[in-house]
Amino acid sequence: MLMGMLASTALVLATVGIHYEALRLVSALLPHLRIRPRARIIVIIIGAFAAHTVEVWLYALGFLLLDRFAGLGYLTGDTVSEFSTYLYHSTVTYSSLGYGDLVPHGALRLVSGVEALNGLVMIGWTASFTYLAMEKLWDLHPRRSHKR
Repeated sequence: MLMGMLASTALVLATVGIHYEALRLVSALLPHLRIRPRARIIVIIIGAFAAHTVEVWLYALGFLLLDRFAGLGYLTGDTVSEFSTYLYHSTVTYSSLGYGDLVPHGALRLVSGVEALNGLVMIGWTASFTYLAMEKLWDLHPRRSHKR
């Protein structure tokens, strides 16, 4: 249980750091881009999606290490002993989709639960960041007169 808590803490700290730096980088990059406001929003979404992808892969690597190398848990269900299984589990867990076709045991149970909460927070952070960015960029859209 202690190793699961330590692994969960390390993964949460890493994902918060990754997310912060990705959004900070996007924020610093936006003013220097000579593209339309709509395209800037796309840059924000791509940057955030890239951060989420790295975070999901990080959790998948954590599951792999806890299972194969530390022997602290395993997945049951329709599993294949490949990294893609851990990646799939991490994706459905992070997004809180939770199909339930893979079931974590041992320390992976705790880490999976923390990943779901962590994913929810990161997705919420992205939504908030995107909203604030759109609010700033909205006034940059050209005004159209509506003549009837």
